[in-house]
Amino acid sequence: MDRPIDPLFKRRQALRRVAFSILGFAIVVAVFTAARAWITPSLSRDSIRTARVDVGPIESTITASGTVVPELAQVFSSPIDSRVLKILKRPGDQLHKGDAIVQLDVSQSVLALERLNEQLAIKENQQGQRKLELENRLIELQGQIKVKTLDLKSYELKAAQQRQLHQAGLSSQDELRKVEVLEEKTRIELKQLEGTSANAERATQSQLEGLALETQILQKEKAEALRQLELATTKADREGVLTWVVAEEGATVRKGDVIARLADLSSFRVEATVSDVHANRLKLGMPVKVRLSEQDVLEGSVSNVLPTIKDGIVTFFVSLADRSNRLLRSNLRVDVFIVTDRRPQALRVKRGPFATGAGKQDVFVIRDGVAVKTPVLFGLSSFDNFEVLEGLSEGEEVIVSDIKDYLHLKQVKVTR
Repeated sequence: MDRPIDPLFKRRQALRRVAFSILGFAIVVAVFTAARAWITPSLSRDSIRTARVDVGPIESTITASGTVVPELAQVFSSPIDSRVLKILKRPGDQLHKGDAIVQLDVSQSVLALERLNEQLAIKENQQGQRKLELENRLIELQGQIKVKTLDLKSYELKAAQQRQLHQAGLSSQDELRKVEVLEEKTRIELKQLEGTSANAERATQSQLEGLALETQILQKEKAEALRQLELATTKADREGVLTWVVAEEGATVRKGDVIARLADLSSFRVEATVSDVHANRLKLGMPVKVRLSEQDVLEGSVSNVLPTIKDGIVTFFVSLADRSNRLLRSNLRVDVFIVTDRRPQALRVKRGPFATGAGKQDVFVIRDGVAVKTPVLFGLSSFDNFEVLEGLSEGEEVIVSDIKDYLHLKQVKVTR
């Protein structure tokens, strides 16, 4: 038959069930807490870069790419159609003023110079002949003029005598008239001879001036031929380094073809390119920063902007304040930052891949060992800083490395 259960036993059973329930709950809580700690992502400080928010000047910049080029470069062109006889210097050679670089075949130019000398000699001979002809002609005319002058005086004397005789009734009117006609005829002939002499002198002088002009033209052609002959052995007119020279001896070159390039490697500038989106913002004199490396930055300014746009690219040149810096090398690739705006005092943080520039973006701020996602409004951006307009305070520590894989989280634990 059934017996009633001992009340003490029932109490023990109840206590045991309560104890097991509490133990099970505690185990579940412990397992959940451990799993959460294990699942929650974390970042090691060694794997990230951080920066403190500070206050200081900031500059807004346009990023461009550039190449260091010699500030002074010279191109040597062939002065004549010729052939390369000898290459006297090679690319990379240091040149001094007067050093010969390339020797060209000048045989044709020498022949042309000789022909010019012959033509000059002919013109000078023609000038001499014209002078002699003029002198002989003038001597002949002067002699005729003197004879006519004497004839005129003789007829004038006879006419005066006939007038006296006619007045005295000792000579007829016809005889007087005949003498006067001879007198007038002689006077006319004398004037004709004087006019002929003057015309001959002017005509011959004009011929001599024409010959002198032709001679001057030939002399200029001769001087140019001599200059081209001198240039045919290309010589450096300043100190520098030969950067290029025609490759082969015996090669044919036309007048105006480039045969050598000389650069002064003691002074440099930067040739830079930027998207045509910024074309309207580029102005002469704008300040520029040229970054040679992470630590080395040179100051400069926009010195020239090419008017043409090619393939969506604007080309401009930067004049450097320290154009002879020891780190500058020809064809060195550099980053160019064109300064468009400045703030003398602004809240700023170091630039990095954590943000893309102006506008509102989420960043991670480290607070008590946890990186907390925080919305931040950025303003100006320079080549090394972002301006902070909202969301951060001076002294706060920001993760500036790329953490885009964590942007879906509100916070990330930072471990040592």
